[in-house]
Amino acid sequence: MNKLEIARRIAGCYIPVPTLFHDGDLELNLPGMQRHIRFLVDGGVREGRSVVLVGGGGGEFHALSVDERLRCAEAVVEAADGKVGVIMGVQTTNQRDLIAMAKGAEKLGCLAVQASAPFYEVPSDDDVMQWLAAIADHSSVGIVFYATPWTGFHTSLAFLERLVAAPNVVAIKWHSFDNSVFERAMRDFSRQIMFIDNAVQFIFSHMSGARGINLHASNYWPQWGQRFWDMLEAGQYAEAHREMTRVVRPYYDLCAEIAKFTGGEGHLDKLCLEYVGLEGGRCRPPARDIRPRFGERVRQMAAVCGVPRLDQ
Repeated sequence: MNKLEIARRIAGCYIPVPTLFHDGDLELNLPGMQRHIRFLVDGGVREGRSVVLVGGGGGEFHALSVDERLRCAEAVVEAADGKVGVIMGVQTTNQRDLIAMAKGAEKLGCLAVQASAPFYEVPSDDDVMQWLAAIADHSSVGIVFYATPWTGFHTSLAFLERLVAAPNVVAIKWHSFDNSVFERAMRDFSRQIMFIDNAVQFIFSHMSGARGINLHASNYWPQWGQRFWDMLEAGQYAEAHREMTRVVRPYYDLCAEIAKFTGGEGHLDKLCLEYVGLEGGRCRPPARDIRPRFGERVRQMAAVCGVPRLDQ
């Protein structure tokens, strides 16, 4: 496995696409997901400047069966048509499911899988290394390790050193509640392994060596996402800061309000997709439908930011 080559192919905007469901029975809406992927490709999303994550947290992996997760990945890979790489989320608490999904992702042609530490029972560092080794023992697919401190496992600098040495770990989707650890990790290891910012500290992280940013706005405004990444690559940090204030911060401000109403993550992305003329829908329970309460708020936010609609 050429870790540097995979890192090059997944650099840029790390786009966590939502899983779409039909209203009513909440069965998978795979044609709607494929239309979304083609919308991204038509909007300029390409390998080396972006990558698509299917079945992550925003993709409601927790509400999907293994078969559904693999079907979503298959549909997305097909729609991407080799123009942009696909990463499949394989987060789970069941090692057999972990292995099955990793093998399936490799067979489908995914560039990598996104794996976190198992959750509910907080694991030790050795537990997590063994967990990741199970993927490598049964497939040759690359791993993006997803640091998820909110589940109880805190990725230390010592653990990062072990991850860097793991031959199958190609990148780290990075977040830490400790600002000093967040900063030092990139300072110490960014020349050895790819970091993807998942803390919305895009400018600082890029200056510190990160090669990817977890960017929800690309879901509904891919052209803006590509321009924003180009600003970072050109070192136009003052302009990038203004764009973050204009587009990214309002999104997260609204996320915070929605979190007071219901759990979940992908629902705001879906509502933004509806704004631009694509299919969106609601999340599966336990998350509740946010459209009646927040539909107009999303329209106002998107209009103020200047998000273009497909019918314009």
